[in-house]
Amino acid sequence: MRAALLTTPANRGAVRPSVARLVLTASAVVAAGLASIPLVYLLVRVLGAEPDAVLTALMRPRTLELAANTVGLTVAVAAACLVLGTATAWVLSQARLPGRRVWTVVSTLPLAVPSYVAAFGWVALSPVRGFWGAFLVLTVCNVPLVTLPALAALRMANPSHEDVARTLGRSRARAFLETTWPQIRPATLAGVLLVALYVLSDFGAVALMRFEVFTWAVHSAYTSQFDRTLAAALSTVLAAMGIALVWAERRLRGRESEQGSAVTARAARTPVALGRWTWAAPVVLSVAPVAAVVVPMATLLRYFTGRADTATTVGAADLASDALSTVTLSAGGAAVALALALPIGLLAARFRSHLSQVLESASYIGLALPGIVVGLSLVFFSLAVVPALYQSVWMLAFAYGVLFLPKAVGAVRASVGQVEPGLEDVARTLGSTRAGVWTRVTARIAWPGIGAAVLLVALTAMKELPATLLLRPTGTDTLATSLWRLTESAAYGAAAPYALVLVAVAAGPALLLTREAVATVRERRESA
Repeated sequence: MRAALLTTPANRGAVRPSVARLVLTASAVVAAGLASIPLVYLLVRVLGAEPDAVLTALMRPRTLELAANTVGLTVAVAAACLVLGTATAWVLSQARLPGRRVWTVVSTLPLAVPSYVAAFGWVALSPVRGFWGAFLVLTVCNVPLVTLPALAALRMANPSHEDVARTLGRSRARAFLETTWPQIRPATLAGVLLVALYVLSDFGAVALMRFEVFTWAVHSAYTSQFDRTLAAALSTVLAAMGIALVWAERRLRGRESEQGSAVTARAARTPVALGRWTWAAPVVLSVAPVAAVVVPMATLLRYFTGRADTATTVGAADLASDALSTVTLSAGGAAVALALALPIGLLAARFRSHLSQVLESASYIGLALPGIVVGLSLVFFSLAVVPALYQSVWMLAFAYGVLFLPKAVGAVRASVGQVEPGLEDVARTLGSTRAGVWTRVTARIAWPGIGAAVLLVALTAMKELPATLLLRPTGTDTLATSLWRLTESAAYGAAAPYALVLVAVAAGPALLLTREAVATVRERRESA
C-alpha cells in the first residue's frame, strides 16, 4: 500500500504506458490540433506568400513601432494588474474589513464589462486617449483575472510562516514578500498570463482609444488594405509573443512545482487591523469597479435617457432575441472549451513530459491572436474541410472554444494537479476502474475549479466581437454585434440598452464565479 501511495501516476506511466494513457494522449493531440487551426492558417498564409513581401512587412519601421507599442502596453497592463490585483486580494483575505462578502462580489464586476464598452464610456466622458486610455481601460477590466486566483491562494496559504518572520523582526511587507508571496506566486502569475494574452489580442479598446498596436494593424490590413500577407505576418509576430509569454509562465511554474505540495494543518488567520490606513482599503477595492463599471454605466444611462433614437430603434423583442443568442452561443463555446481542455489538462497534470508541455502550449495560441484572425482561419477551415458548418452556430461555438481554451486548460491542470495521487491509487486498490476513479474521486474534488473555468469561458464568450462578426449565421445577432453595429452608425442612444443588457447578462456568470471561488476555498480549507 505504501509503495502504491508513493508511486505517482506519472512514474507508473513512465514504466508501463497504459491503454488509458495512450487514449488520453491521443485525445490531447487531437484537441491541441484543433486548437492550432489558427496557427496553421497563419503558416499557410505566410509560407504561401512571396518571401520578399513577408520580409518587407516584418522589417518596416512601422512594424517595429507597433511591436514597441504592443509590448509596452502588455507589460504595463500586466504589471498594474499584478499590483492592484494582489493588493485587492490581500485586503479581501487579510485585512479587518466590514462587508467583506459584498466587496468580494463588487471586485469581480469588471469581468462583466467588455473592454470596448468601458472604452466607449471613457471616450464619451473624458479626453483620455492613446496609450494611457488603453492602459486605464484594459487594466481595470482585467484586474479580477489576477484578484480571483490570488485571493484563493491567499486564503489557502499557511500564515505560520509569516508569523515566524514577524517574530524575527521582519516588517509586515518584508514578511509577506519572503514567506507568503512564494506560496501565492504560481496562482497569481497564472492570472497575469491571462491578462497579458488578453491585452495582446484586444482590438475594441485600443481602437476606440486610438492607440495603434498589432491588433489595430491586423484589422486594418484585413478590412481596409485587403493585404492578407501583411495581416498574416503581423499575426505571426503576435503568436510568437504569446508563445514567449506561455514559456515564461511555465518556467516560473515549473520551478514552483518541483517543490511539491503537502497538506498541513493551518492555523486560523487573525485579520490585520489597518489602523491609520483603514481609509485606503475602500479606495483600493473601488478603483477597478468604479473605473470599469460605474463610469461606463453612467455614460450609457445618460445616452439612454437623453437620446430620442432609443425609443424608435430598440425593441424589447430584439433585445430578448440577442440576449438569448448570446447566452446560448456562450454556453456552447464553454462546452467546447471544456471538451478540448479535459484531455490536455489531464495529461499536463498527471503525465508531465515534453509532449504534454507542447500540447498545453498549443492550446494557448488562440488567446494571443486577434479574434479576426481566429475567425478568418475558421472560415478557411470550414470552407476547405467541412463546408456544411460554414456560418453555423456550431462553428461559432467552436471558435469560442478555441479562443478561450487557455482559461479552461489552466483550470483543469491546476484543479486535477491538486488532487492527491494517493487518493486515486487507494481507489484503484479498492477495485475501482479508471473511469470510476475519475467520477468518484478526481472529478468530484476538481470540479469546483473546473466549473469556475467554464463560467469564466462563458462570461468571456458573451463579450467576444471580431470572430462573432465573421462567423455568426446570417440573421443571427448577439448583444455584442448589435452594440457594435449601432455605435458604428453613431446611434449611441439605441446602443445603450444593448450594452446595459450585455453587462446585466454577463454579471450572472461573474457573480457565480465569485461564489464558486469562495466555496472552493472553503472546501479546501476544511479538507486541510
